[in-house]
Amino acid sequence: MTQKLPPFATGATLDLKELLYYKNHTVHWQPPNKSLWSQLNGSHNSNQKGRGMNFAEVRQYQAGDDIRSIDWRVTARTGKAHTKLFTEEREQPVILYIDLSNGMRFGSQLLFKTVQCAHLASLLSWLTVEQKDRIGALIDLGDKLVEVKPTARQQGALQINHQLVQCNNQAIAQLQAQQARPNLITPTLDFKQVMQTLHRMSPKGSDIIFISDFKRLDLHAKPLLNQLRQHNRLQFVHIYDPLEMGNTTFRGSEYVTNGEQTYWLNFGKKNTRNQLKNRYTEHLTQLEKICKSMAIPMRSLSCAEPLLSQLGAASTLTTASQIGGLHE
Repeated sequence: MTQKLPPFATGATLDLKELLYYKNHTVHWQPPNKSLWSQLNGSHNSNQKGRGMNFAEVRQYQAGDDIRSIDWRVTARTGKAHTKLFTEEREQPVILYIDLSNGMRFGSQLLFKTVQCAHLASLLSWLTVEQKDRIGALIDLGDKLVEVKPTARQQGALQINHQLVQCNNQAIAQLQAQQARPNLITPTLDFKQVMQTLHRMSPKGSDIIFISDFKRLDLHAKPLLNQLRQHNRLQFVHIYDPLEMGNTTFRGSEYVTNGEQTYWLNFGKKNTRNQLKNRYTEHLTQLEKICKSMAIPMRSLSCAEPLLSQLGAASTLTTASQIGGLHE
């Protein structure tokens, strides 16, 4: 069955109405409903994130204070009992890494991967606002990074939505200009720089959510990822297109490019489709290996289906072993 585009969407460009549409859908993942992550996982998670306690000050012990809060070092130094005071952590910083690089500017059926990436980012930003947390973002255009500092209330979500529309549409115009000048090569940022920027802009205790196809992530990034997760919670959302695994009904030949090289591919040949599937499986297996070794949760979303229909069905591709069951 042919999927319909989400409201206000073209599939390639972005419009502010298209992203604001998700503001009214956060209610589906508010308590007492399931969390968005349990919906993606198909399993139940806690409804709310745990809140921490921030150290405020030390004062002299008073009757009724919890003895578990006594600061024994200060007590020993002064000879008088002192108690630690804490304030509740009210705002949890959430940082979105949003991959809008040229490699993500692809889609064979419904949406570009960049568009699906932006749709999920918008939903997460509005959900974060509803939970009274601060939301920020790092938008990766491949050749440059755009930072949106963590901000509370609707201002934070609106800033991210505006930047997504502006960055995506400018990148499309730039890509079209490059196609007119095929010899012009735009340098691509190393993923190491992405990690370093996230480390600098993320307050300790942040939830950092990566939304990408992770084609630029390799084992060399593990030390920086490990450094980032020492004081933060990381989550991966993997965006993919069915054609990347050779899953297509098209049986003709097409001129394709990965941004660096161009090829003629004959999709009528089973061997061509199998080679695509094997290459994709190899990439996904390595990504899963990185996530498993570092205890980073990972979910996958297709850009061939509207975001909300996938979340409602709670049936997303999450493991390389499941690819073998897809029809050729």
